[in-house]
Amino acid sequence: MIDRYVRGSHMVVGGKRYGQDLKIIRGQVKDGWWRSRGHHLDLGDIEDIVSAGPEILVIGTGYAENMRVPKSLQSGLSDRGIQVVAKATQNAVEDFNRLWEEGKSVAGAFHLTC
Repeated sequence: MIDRYVRGSHMVVGGKRYGQDLKIIRGQVKDGWWRSRGHHLDLGDIEDIVSAGPEILVIGTGYAENMRVPKSLQSGLSDRGIQVVAKATQNAVEDFNRLWEEGKSVAGAFHLTC
């Protein structure tokens, strides 16, 4: 599904280039995503993903992993039945694509820069 991630710059999904942080929910891209507290991920930043009820949420934390995903958020998502995979965006893209190809119910939230 994700064609390419160019470190710190952009992502290509389904042949379309996106230059801002984005989410993928049920196979649909929502671009221009930004968190309420910048590099800190809060539940309110991903309510649309939680509402969609994926089995797995893959979070790309940036090429230098500057976006923080608190353990409390990960635990809260786990309590709702959502497995969280959070890692550098390049690695997160690889995981997302693998899970997508396996037919898993997967959503993504990707910080493209730092």
